[in-house]
Amino acid sequence: MTDPRMTSSATARNRDAILAVLREHLPPSGLLLEIASGTGEHAAHFAQHLPAWRIQPTDPGADRRASIDAWCSDLPNVAKALPLDTTAPWPIAAADAILCCNMIHIAPWEATLGLMQGAAATLPSGAPLILYGPYIRQGIETAASNLAFDADLRARNPAWGIRSLEDVSRAATEFDAPQVVEMPANNVCLIYRRK
Repeated sequence: MTDPRMTSSATARNRDAILAVLREHLPPSGLLLEIASGTGEHAAHFAQHLPAWRIQPTDPGADRRASIDAWCSDLPNVAKALPLDTTAPWPIAAADAILCCNMIHIAPWEATLGLMQGAAATLPSGAPLILYGPYIRQGIETAASNLAFDADLRARNPAWGIRSLEDVSRAATEFDAPQVVEMPANNVCLIYRRK
């Protein structure tokens, strides 16, 4: 039988830096809803290091959900991956925190709008929405590698591309202005809190 587990080389490079942000900004325990969980490697890593948290991974792709479930099959604090498209009704009504890594730049802008609307409906006041990835920021020079990545994304799909942090924040109408945490490889974590 073929192993359904997929791998991403970026995960090994960024998972510990993201984990450090989660440890600093998450409450002591609760339900962490991960949007666009991809291969499932992040969910597996975070579950092992945050045992007081129950993690609910999601992804719109069936092959990705199979990979997530395979990576997390032995972890008691990870639920079976759910199908979730941010632009459609969400299959989960409430969470204590939401994490979304590397989705916004490889999805149409409507996915970001859906993420913000869905997160606002799912999180209680004060709860964090944590985003990880590359962003263009007003008044801060964009790294050449990010400009090249943006051009490559737009060549593959004109609806994709690295988003402006300011545009993302304008879409987050139900959230406070984000705390920005610098991350390796010209990425950032944005920590929004539900008003």
